[in-house]
Amino acid sequence: MKQRLLRFMIYLSAFLTFASLFLIIAFIFIQGLPSLRWDLFSWQYTAENVSLMPAIVTTVIVVVLSLVIVTPIGVFTGFYLVEYAKRESKWVEIIRLAADTLAGIPSIVYGLFGMLFFVIFLGFQYSILAGVFTSAIMVLPIIIRSTEEGLLGVPDSLRQASFGLGAGKLRTIFKVVLPVAMPSILSGIILSVGRIIGETAALMYTLGTAANMPNGIFSSSRTLALHMYVLSSEGLHVPEAFATGVVLIVLVMVINLLTTRISKRIVRGEG
Repeated sequence: MKQRLLRFMIYLSAFLTFASLFLIIAFIFIQGLPSLRWDLFSWQYTAENVSLMPAIVTTVIVVVLSLVIVTPIGVFTGFYLVEYAKRESKWVEIIRLAADTLAGIPSIVYGLFGMLFFVIFLGFQYSILAGVFTSAIMVLPIIIRSTEEGLLGVPDSLRQASFGLGAGKLRTIFKVVLPVAMPSILSGIILSVGRIIGETAALMYTLGTAANMPNGIFSSSRTLALHMYVLSSEGLHVPEAFATGVVLIVLVMVINLLTTRISKRIVRGEG
């Protein structure tokens, strides 16, 4: 009886999870698909077309630059915590405490910090660069923890076997440990991409809400999530806001699909 009840709860939880996701996506697509039109993808934003193309370009720029900055830092920090530092070291406890604390900070706090430090103190103004640095700090704990969990999941027997065959520390890490831990690392990167793409509060105070196409890293612009928020908050272009939501969902799905394929190729040793 207990096993049947537990199995029922598992199936019910899985069904509710899938149903919630399907309901959200279906609602956005039903509301947004009729509002998709070609002038929404015009290169220049105007009050008539409320084009989301500048927001798409800005979103890609912010995501790519943020990952370029934060991925090496997060991955190498995870390697230090697992492969080099002593498990009982105080430095390990401090770094883990700092990562957990950063992960629990609300995004609006990141936005206020980014505005006070990057925008005002460093003089970046409302710009892509200020938004990128703020986003990088915001997703850093995600990559650190995912890398650490992936490395901890690698059996020590693989490391010992590699050492026994004469491989050094670095060769063991990059040839043996890293391919096994890569799916977990890429999962953290996927989560980071999703958080950057869906972020509004932190970027509103650092990136700004300018609707024009960015002409440099020191120019203000808006991401797709910010574009959707501005359109819906104004109340004049709610259908276009739903259309932006459709594009945002499709973009996230494409990124997740590409990342998953890359992960599988790396695990099979094809790339």
